[in-house]
Amino acid sequence: MNVKTVKAGVLEVAYVEHGSTDGWPCIMGHGFPYDVHAYAECGPILADAGARVIVPYMRGYGPTQFLSPDTPRSGEQAAFGADFLALMDALGIERAIVGGYDWGGRAACVTAALWPERVTALVSGNSYNIQNIARSNEPAPAAQEASYWNQYYFHSERGRRGLTKDRRDVARTLWRMWSPYWDFDEATFERTAEAFDNPDFVDVVIHSYRHRYGLVPGDPAVAHLETQLTAQPPITVPAITIDGSGDGVNTGTAHHAKRFTGPHKHRVFDKAGHNLPQERPEEWAQAVIDARRLAG
Repeated sequence: MNVKTVKAGVLEVAYVEHGSTDGWPCIMGHGFPYDVHAYAECGPILADAGARVIVPYMRGYGPTQFLSPDTPRSGEQAAFGADFLALMDALGIERAIVGGYDWGGRAACVTAALWPERVTALVSGNSYNIQNIARSNEPAPAAQEASYWNQYYFHSERGRRGLTKDRRDVARTLWRMWSPYWDFDEATFERTAEAFDNPDFVDVVIHSYRHRYGLVPGDPAVAHLETQLTAQPPITVPAITIDGSGDGVNTGTAHHAKRFTGPHKHRVFDKAGHNLPQERPEEWAQAVIDARRLAG
């Protein structure tokens, strides 16, 4: 796997690229706790369809590094969106299809909502991924709350210590819980788990799961973006949203349809879990191709 790097915003972003540099731009983001290998199979499929697929290691993962030790190791949604925009600017990409799931889907949704002029179309796992932090303390049904155990675990010092002590154990447990039909082997897991050895991984993860509940302050540099996200802005660009019927952390997001005011289609991948592009690479690639067509 050929990993490239570029200075973009507050990061030196490490990324993997599939396809020709003159292909139609497509930026795909991975989630927690995954990495760029989520697109190892669907990336080449899209490249064969004429795409230039760029898959960055998110902040805190793999070789991606902060340029300054003074930059807050933030895992908030505004920072994720700012990272996507900075990467596009650094690579000279005016407009792109953006997509992802979990953290990467949040980055894509924030980019599409705040800078629609830069986005051709959106593909989002679990639909509208922009967090409503002002309402984060409203309880969900008990079964849904139970699936969020890791979030509450990370709110405590015990959780920080647990993640620091054995991040692979935490991640492997979540993979199994969130994708019960995905029969991944240890080699597949370990190939991704190497990305968790980034020295900023724990800090970014802990901040992400605390900030979304209003428990810690955000990075002042992106506070203006978080203010805009408070309004829960609609996504106006053409969008295809996807759920997995076997997702162990999300029971379905078809009800998010009202958040999409442009052309929008929703799909469900049968027995797919949370890691949609890695579990269903052909179907994910087709969704990206269809989103491009939806954009006209």
